[in-house]
Amino acid sequence: MDQPNPDEGSTEQAGKVKRNAFSELMGPKTKQQKPTSKAPSDRNAAKGKATFGARDGLGAYISKPETYPPNVVVYHDEDFVAIHDMFPKSSLHLLLLPRDQNKTRLHPFDAFEDAEFLANVRAETQKLRTLAAGELRRKYGKDSGQEQARQAALSTDPPPDELPQGRDWEKEIVVGVHAVPSMNHLHVHVLSVDRYSERLKHRKHYNSFSTPFFVPIDDFPLAPDDERRRPTEAGYLKRDFACWRCGKVFGNRFTELKQHLEQEFKDWKKL
Repeated sequence: MDQPNPDEGSTEQAGKVKRNAFSELMGPKTKQQKPTSKAPSDRNAAKGKATFGARDGLGAYISKPETYPPNVVVYHDEDFVAIHDMFPKSSLHLLLLPRDQNKTRLHPFDAFEDAEFLANVRAETQKLRTLAAGELRRKYGKDSGQEQARQAALSTDPPPDELPQGRDWEKEIVVGVHAVPSMNHLHVHVLSVDRYSERLKHRKHYNSFSTPFFVPIDDFPLAPDDERRRPTEAGYLKRDFACWRCGKVFGNRFTELKQHLEQEFKDWKKL
């Protein structure tokens, strides 16, 4: 279930209620509340029934983002809502929710055929990627070898006018959608590459982000004959586990994969 939860940092303000996303993201994370309302599922809506389904859980964030605290909704405006994924599959995992009522119920492959809409989503995901990169630096910068010169410069009094660039944390963020979304409302995943989370519990969780089942936003629009349009036929979710970082293959040994991912996470932070 692709719902809210992850992090970040940046100096941007967004939303009708002007809020500083950076400072809010840095605040303490309390237990996330669940959506208070849901939209009726498309199948039941077609039958004239106003019933609700688990796959409609993102609708509440789209319709009333202002009712949620900053540990749930990162920012919102008329066009987008950015939220923490409730079940993160990496140490940092955000979702971007477009609010366009003509698009929000479409499959991403169909919605992104609209060039103008795709351009707007790409621009917004870049803003969220930058925000996420800032949070990675805050969380892991002290452990990263590439950040040491920058950290040292920040400690000088007064600090230099120009800081060393440090690690390019934006390269540690992936952005995309699932070939078969698990939620009815259109959403884009913005997450760190590490796949390190207690919520990563089985084959589908891992392979949905580590095979072509996960389609990068920059790959759209897809060609009509793109294999990713037929994810079940391609069998992405049934593939053997392969480490996202070193490529080591684990077959179907998920417990071994998880142990390996923990070590890779520690090593990745130190780069």
